[in-house]
Amino acid sequence: MEARVAVILAGGRSRRMGTPKAGVLLDGRPLLAHAVAAAQDAGLRPVVVAKDDSALPALPVERWREPAAPRHPLTGVAAALRRAAAPVVVLPVDLPGVPAGLLAALAARPEPLVVVRGAGRLHPLLGRFGPEHADALERAADAGAPVVTTVEALGAAVLGDDELRVHGDPAVLLRNVNRPEDLPAA
Repeated sequence: MEARVAVILAGGRSRRMGTPKAGVLLDGRPLLAHAVAAAQDAGLRPVVVAKDDSALPALPVERWREPAAPRHPLTGVAAALRRAAAPVVVLPVDLPGVPAGLLAALAARPEPLVVVRGAGRLHPLLGRFGPEHADALERAADAGAPVVTTVEALGAAVLGDDELRVHGDPAVLLRNVNRPEDLPAA
């Protein structure tokens, strides 16, 4: 089944940024607006998954609640899978260069779990996740397990640099905005 929802993860602590990433401006728009636009352009319904205490910019986008604990990236993914009860495309808010075409390609993949490996590293929170993984992701979050190890242990298929180049330079597409000094390069 093709994914129809793009889950934008925006419930993190943003320790390195020093302020909630979703509202950080890039090219005059919040990072969240970049993710929402890419999801919409991909033909997906954008949904923001965040904790109740997560500050988000005012945008006309649906918000799904992520449990307050544990504070782990997989908590939001598991919560979204339970709510959607269907495959979803997951996009971290701090990847503003991910194009609509890549999101659409992930949505169409047949594998129950596929993530992206590009620019020399695995991006385990950018991918297509199936609802059958919700329990395992929740257990991993509760245990504080590393995201990469968890995704690899679940047998995730990997979309690599060759497949990414169709959408542009993987180093540019997958550039994280984690700190204020990352913004000029983004």
